[in-house]
Amino acid sequence: MEKDTSFLFSGITFNRKKFASDFARFKEKKESDNAVEKPDLIENGNSTVEEGMAVRVGKKRKRKVDRSDAVEGFSVFKSSKSKAADEVGDHNEDEILQQKKEYHRQLERDALFRKRHNIHVSGSNVPSPLQNFTELRSRYNCKSYLLRNLTEMGFQEPTPIQRQAIPVLLSGRECFACAPTGSGKTFAFVCPILMKLKHASKDGVRAVILCPTRELAAQTARECKKLAKGKKFYVKLMTKQLAKSADFLKLPCDILISTPFRVQFAIRKRKLDLSKVEFLILDESDKLFELGLVEQVDAVVKACSNPSILRSLFSATLPDTVEELARTIMHDAVRVIIGRKNSASESIKQKLIFVGSEEGKLLALRQSFAESLNPPVLLFVQNKERAKELYNELKYDDIRADVIHADLSPIQREQAVDNFRAGKTWVLIATDVIARGMDFKGVSCVINYDFPDSAAAYVHRIGRSGRAGRSGEAITLYTEADVPFLRNVANVIKASG
Repeated sequence: MEKDTSFLFSGITFNRKKFASDFARFKEKKESDNAVEKPDLIENGNSTVEEGMAVRVGKKRKRKVDRSDAVEGFSVFKSSKSKAADEVGDHNEDEILQQKKEYHRQLERDALFRKRHNIHVSGSNVPSPLQNFTELRSRYNCKSYLLRNLTEMGFQEPTPIQRQAIPVLLSGRECFACAPTGSGKTFAFVCPILMKLKHASKDGVRAVILCPTRELAAQTARECKKLAKGKKFYVKLMTKQLAKSADFLKLPCDILISTPFRVQFAIRKRKLDLSKVEFLILDESDKLFELGLVEQVDAVVKACSNPSILRSLFSATLPDTVEELARTIMHDAVRVIIGRKNSASESIKQKLIFVGSEEGKLLALRQSFAESLNPPVLLFVQNKERAKELYNELKYDDIRADVIHADLSPIQREQAVDNFRAGKTWVLIATDVIARGMDFKGVSCVINYDFPDSAAAYVHRIGRSGRAGRSGEAITLYTEADVPFLRNVANVIKASG
């Protein structure tokens, strides 16, 4: 049997006087370590065994105290308050679960609806598309004047681009939109602008719409005024005269529609302040980002310095390079593509006709007119010199031809467009200047007399026919010299069915 180790020290006496200072230090440390002990348990004359016992008792008591602290306030029976709190918690959890389920159901419904209308979106938390125009009132509290104007303008159902782009802009999100020509893109951005601005103001320009050509800017201003009828919005088209002489600091203007150059000119003259602009729309954005215009657009973007501004791009063709460039100025944008990106409208019947040589073009054109001239017809050529040449060839034929190009004055260009719209002109010879966004109601046929220099140019040219759901026809003449460039256009024809 093992003996206690304390027997080794039996008979040893401790000289307290000799080691008084050490003993005092040891005693202080011991007291601080065992603060919960009773001081009278350790007497000066006690043996080491008694001291050890006292320490153990202290430790046991400490553990008991700890345990009593840990269980303090615990009750095995639930109070009525805690029961009620649990019930509320369970109810909240059920509610959250139901909301999640409904959210996912809504996402599924939206996905099916988009698939039906050929709408492709990318971005986070994309708003649900519009089922019909009455949702503008129920979801976004649209004013009655706007719905009345829609009906008067002949809008019955939203087009695919309108179904998705309008909710995106009304939700305060920026937007890249690519939709076929004649699909109602102008209304898709004008309507949310009018709804968000609510009423006229004299606090400065609040929305800017940039267009690549004067003709498109004039057309957009007309459509905007029609839609704002009944509300005193100040919609201004930036003319040359206005850019030179008007002081926009005094002139009331809610929505400014212009080409980039004229806005840049007014900014330089310090007569235009764009720091309060809430909406910046780049219409036919791929054209605006081409060399020559991109510097002017950049100056306008910088001048629109409102931190809460919404910038959006709309076009029938949206090349990847343009998208990448635009992303540098946009935040959390939603991308909306209708149908296939950079493709022509499916309602246009497209033909390619081989004519051999330049001489063959004129013969084929005259033969086509002799067989079936179904006005109004748009004839596209490569440049203004070619436009003048063809006009001189056709002006004595009995087809009521006219021409529009950059050398004509704004008044002459406007007159040529108005005559074509009124039916006084049957055949309008044009350069790519009016291939962008111009809406000629009832254009039955587009003829590419000169082969387009890119797939995008082709899409915009033929998009002057087959607008707003109507059918159209596009004929493209090509020679031996055009054969190397044929693939691009053939791919567009194939992609559009």
